[in-house]
Amino acid sequence: MASKQANRQAITLKGSTTLVTEFFKYAVNTILFQREVYPSDDFQMVKKYGQTMLVTQDLALENYLDRILKQVEKWLLTGSVTQLVLAIISKDSRTPLERWVFDIKLEQPKDSTPSAPAKPEAEIHAEIRAILKQIISMVTYLPVIQEATVFNILAYTHESAEVPAGEWVDTDPLAIEASKSQQVKMRSFSTDVHRIEAMVAYRYEE
Repeated sequence: MASKQANRQAITLKGSTTLVTEFFKYAVNTILFQREVYPSDDFQMVKKYGQTMLVTQDLALENYLDRILKQVEKWLLTGSVTQLVLAIISKDSRTPLERWVFDIKLEQPKDSTPSAPAKPEAEIHAEIRAILKQIISMVTYLPVIQEATVFNILAYTHESAEVPAGEWVDTDPLAIEASKSQQVKMRSFSTDVHRIEAMVAYRYEE
C-alpha cells in the first residue's frame, strides 16, 4: 500500500510540475508581447487552454526560454524554487520598470490518502485562463513604456537547490524603489501540489 501511495504522489507532482511550467511559458510570452519587449511580428498564434495565445517565433528567445523552463521544471520537482520574477528594464539606463512576480507555494492537502479527490484539470485550466486574461487587461492600467526595454528572469531558490554552473548567477533583484513603486495583486491558481500567486509591481512617477 505504501509503495502505491508514493507512486501516486510522484505522478501527481510530475503532472503538477508540467502544468506550472507550461503556465510560466505562456505567461512570459504574453507579458513580452503585451509590454512590447519584442516586436509583435515575432509572435505567432497558437491554441492553448481553449483560447488563442501568442508565443515567440524568435529562435534565440525560444531557446533561451526553453533552457530556463527546463531548469525551473527540475526545481519544481524538488520543491527548490519559491518565486519567479520577470523584470522589464530600460535598455539604456538599466532602470527596472516592471516586476511580474509569481510566488510558488507547495499545497498541503488536508487528506493525502489515495482516495482524496483530485482537482479537475479543467478547473485548473480555467484558473490559468483567468490569470492570462488579467495580464492582457493590465495593459490598459499600466503606464505606457516609451523606451526600448529588455527583460531578465530571476529565480528565488532554497540554498540547497542545485544550480547549473554558468547558467544562473547571483544578481541584483532589480527592485523598484518603494517610493516610486505601485503594486497590483493578481489572480492565483492551484493544483493538488502547487499554488501560484501573481502580482505586478511597476514604476510610477508623477
